[in-house]
Amino acid sequence: MKSSDVLMTRRHWALLLGAATFAGLGHAAGGTLPIPASLSDELAAALKQGSPLLVMVSLDRCPYCKVARENFLVPLQGQSGLRIVQLDMRHSEMVQDFSGARQTHDQLIRSWGVKLAPTVLFFGRGGKEVAERLVGGYIADFYGDYLEDRLQVARAAVAG
Repeated sequence: MKSSDVLMTRRHWALLLGAATFAGLGHAAGGTLPIPASLSDELAAALKQGSPLLVMVSLDRCPYCKVARENFLVPLQGQSGLRIVQLDMRHSEMVQDFSGARQTHDQLIRSWGVKLAPTVLFFGRGGKEVAERLVGGYIADFYGDYLEDRLQVARAAVAG
């Protein structure tokens, strides 16, 4: 794929996101996701509810992250009570990982091999990923479906 094709794809996606938000698709809600102090505590709380822990990897001023967060993840959290937290690429804020070690957001994200924002990860027992990562921004009409499909797989893994 040529760089001009990537640029056109991004422009096309941004236009579609704008149109979807304007049309009321994606349940535009605004808002933020909590920044965790301890992923192990967040995971324990999620598992106590019988759910996976969702972690959104974001990047400052990323328009795709904003759309994913505000139009899909924050409303999902509000409707379902799911535990969804956010970590930020390139941030030096400390967080306790699943093993209890303290790392910066950026160190932890790099250790997971995440290279693109937004990325949503689905964690179950032992801090293991239990569904395919939702990497990057998809066309707004389909992002919610991709998210729901992965969430179904993650819920089944946690329940089983």
